[in-house]
Amino acid sequence: MYQSRCFAVRFLLIGLFSVLTLSGQKKSKVEDESHLRVKPKLVVGIVVDQMRYDYLTRFYNQYGEGGFKRMITEGFNCKNNHFNYAPTSTGPGHASVYTGTTPATHGIIGNDWYDKENDESVYCAGDDSYASVGTLDDAGKMSPHRMTVTTVADELRLHTQMRGKTIAIALKDRGAVLPGGHTANAAYWFHGKDEGRWITSTFYMDKLPTWVSDFNASGAAQSYKKAWTTLKDINTYKESGPDNNNYEGLFKGETTPAFPHSTTELLDKNKDFDAIKVIPYGNSLTTDFALEALEKEGLGTDDDTDFLAISYSSTDYVGHNFGVNSKEVQDTYMRLDADLERLLTTLDKKVGVGEYTVFLSADHAAGEVPAYLKDMKIPAGYVDYAATKTKFSDFLKYKYGTEDIVKNFSNLQIFLDHKIIKNLDLNLKDVQEEIAQEYLGYDYIDRVYTGNQMWQNYYAAGIPQILQNGYNQKRSGDVLLVLKPGFITYGKTGSTHGSPQIYDTHAPLLFFGKGIKKGSTVARTEIPDIAPTISALLGISFPSGATGKPIGEVLQ
Repeated sequence: MYQSRCFAVRFLLIGLFSVLTLSGQKKSKVEDESHLRVKPKLVVGIVVDQMRYDYLTRFYNQYGEGGFKRMITEGFNCKNNHFNYAPTSTGPGHASVYTGTTPATHGIIGNDWYDKENDESVYCAGDDSYASVGTLDDAGKMSPHRMTVTTVADELRLHTQMRGKTIAIALKDRGAVLPGGHTANAAYWFHGKDEGRWITSTFYMDKLPTWVSDFNASGAAQSYKKAWTTLKDINTYKESGPDNNNYEGLFKGETTPAFPHSTTELLDKNKDFDAIKVIPYGNSLTTDFALEALEKEGLGTDDDTDFLAISYSSTDYVGHNFGVNSKEVQDTYMRLDADLERLLTTLDKKVGVGEYTVFLSADHAAGEVPAYLKDMKIPAGYVDYAATKTKFSDFLKYKYGTEDIVKNFSNLQIFLDHKIIKNLDLNLKDVQEEIAQEYLGYDYIDRVYTGNQMWQNYYAAGIPQILQNGYNQKRSGDVLLVLKPGFITYGKTGSTHGSPQIYDTHAPLLFFGKGIKKGSTVARTEIPDIAPTISALLGISFPSGATGKPIGEVLQ
């Protein structure tokens, strides 16, 4: 009897152990598969033009619960995220976010640059081999052909045998064309002037889809031709400087830079649609159009992951005009927060809570207005180009007998005429160094590097590394100038960007949704890490030029 009971207990224990073992094996298999890849129905990439990281923290208490705050509290916040190259501008920024590499590799070295092979200035998205769609203007003659590698959206398209859709949207053409990559189903941008229409290029299609034409005819753009007033009582905007000050630019027809902004261009319903771009309503119009694309294109409704790339451009226009410490910038971000909440709420309904993945970053940050810094007794200033041109011309004529030795100056890079240098029996390396030494003597210059240094040396850290990551051997110049911190080549009002200084490189990076952990890190992350992180999450090939690495802490 006793032996029978012992046998029965042993049999039960063996059976229970077997069940637990099998269940553990099954769980491990499921875990292994989930670690292999995550398959959201939709990936949404958001780039906010000219967004500093501290806009998350400065305005945090003014934000609602469903926009930035939701992404921070329910998602992952990379607090020490940086651009690891210069120049920090819109074209290179969008290309770097989506290709997972830097201008040294993807080739977008500026918004515009001097093409030293063809002796002409080129635009990062311009392409005369294609025609406009949706307008008779040349504003649609665009393609991503100057970007020499694939984007994460391209790789997703390839992975799904082109079944997954990619739609890219921005007010700025480059903010849509570059993120969409080479295989996007569509990229749309806003053509203002006297039309106020969303347009595209024959690179993508021969005619606008019916839903886009219907949206253009709906009066949506006209509805935002109205006075810009503050979202909340301006007296509660304690996180920014005085409304009326000397550091801000004026809209045409205004006598002060203070709220409300109610110009003729803003109020006219039939023309001057570029006015919408330079106020926060441009971001609201972008959200409206993105939500229409989500619905009409059926994004996130089947088994193949789709990609929606959205760039918010109005933030950049506002920052350039009013500066990073303005009430206008604060109001713009508070309104953008409401637009983000509207976007996320719609994604919850249309795609499903937990069924989509979002990342949010910027194409560059921005610095304080130098005039403001100077008044605060902080070193800062402006470059006097007229005086510089005279001084440098005198140097060239004295040293080489001609100014023709320099072919172009753009993006703080000097392009030399190699043929003239050879004809004068000069050594290119020597000429680069002599010009670098000359510029190093100018008060506003912090440091100078030559193309030869970029070729011959490997820089592992600091500003030299940032410059090297932005240096493309086929496209970049012979001498690279770096301004002192706080110095800019810009007007006396408003903020700008482009430098390798930390105020231009520190930008937000938030991940949210399916496959994303909740948490944050102060470990350094870099812009080229975004595309590899999304690629690793999806289990797809990295973009063809990727040099960034997946951020492991982000992924579940």
